[in-house]
Amino acid sequence: MRFYDMLQLDPAVVKSKIRAAETAQERRKLWSAMALRSVLIVAFAIAFIAPLGKIFGAENNPMAVALFCILLAIRFVNFDYCIKDSMLTLGAMLTILLVAPVVASYVHPAIAACIHFAAFMTLLLMTANSPEMGNAGLCGFSYVFLSGNPVTGVLFWKRAALTLVGYLICGVIFYVKHRNKNVGVRFRQIVGQFDLSQEKSRWQLRMALGVSLVLTLGNAMHLERFMWMGFACASMLSTYPYSVSVKERIWQRIQGVVAGSAAFFVVYQLTPDAVHGLLGPIGGLCLGFCADYRYKTAMNCFGALMMAAGIYGVQNAALLRIQNNLFGVILAFAFIWLYQKIVDKRFEIEPMSVQQPTTEL
Repeated sequence: MRFYDMLQLDPAVVKSKIRAAETAQERRKLWSAMALRSVLIVAFAIAFIAPLGKIFGAENNPMAVALFCILLAIRFVNFDYCIKDSMLTLGAMLTILLVAPVVASYVHPAIAACIHFAAFMTLLLMTANSPEMGNAGLCGFSYVFLSGNPVTGVLFWKRAALTLVGYLICGVIFYVKHRNKNVGVRFRQIVGQFDLSQEKSRWQLRMALGVSLVLTLGNAMHLERFMWMGFACASMLSTYPYSVSVKERIWQRIQGVVAGSAAFFVVYQLTPDAVHGLLGPIGGLCLGFCADYRYKTAMNCFGALMMAAGIYGVQNAALLRIQNNLFGVILAFAFIWLYQKIVDKRFEIEPMSVQQPTTEL
């Protein structure tokens, strides 16, 4: 395998190859590829997001982050239908991410719930025809993140301009990578396959309902950083194949967020102020070596808490992250149980084993 090909592999795949490697030289090559991949992703994130923040305002960094994640994903994953329809739905997807979270934050909670559900269900229908590829996790992260960071006035129009720039960049890459794939498949055919007797459709409905309810509840209760609750819930609901049992994943999430928040608190206290701004990138570098969901969750805490510590103080931020993640997984578990009683019972569905999604929240 070429070194370039190794750079494209997920850490879990690289680590499995390291265990199976027959020579020390091969293992060193794989470790080097994983390390360089991590460095390159963090460097690219900084090079992509920082200039956009300066041009369009720091308040619009959440959209820049969402665009960065979409950019990484669409190099490898398409929407399973022709390029013409895919380019149109890519624009529609970004428009939904731009408009729906802002509108939902300024209307009555009942209306907000409908907006969240309609928007998120549409995103899943457009992009998650192959759930095992992780597009649902990407949509969940992007939508929840932007719901927790709405903007208005001039900043909204700057975000709209940023979204257009993002569409042009992502559109070019999407076209180059996928223009010859799924030539005879139209988007309307994908939508026409929606049927609650099918596992994928029930999974899409469950995720859209669960995420929309959690976001509405968090906003209606005016919870600080309620998007963290949304991340936790979306992560539970994005598991595929369809399953009503996510107990192991819930426990892993709790372990990861407690360990990650505690580690950030300790490191923050022991390091000088000049180093604090580097904790997020350091967490990103470490994330590039993580294959286990618990460790990924822990490393994600560094980036999230780096931003929140300046607002709430490091102790309050760490406690808030743990609290909101606990709320999120509890709500997800309760919702899954209720959904199983109502929807799955209606279709007499048997629980299936859980497979982790590609994109973590």
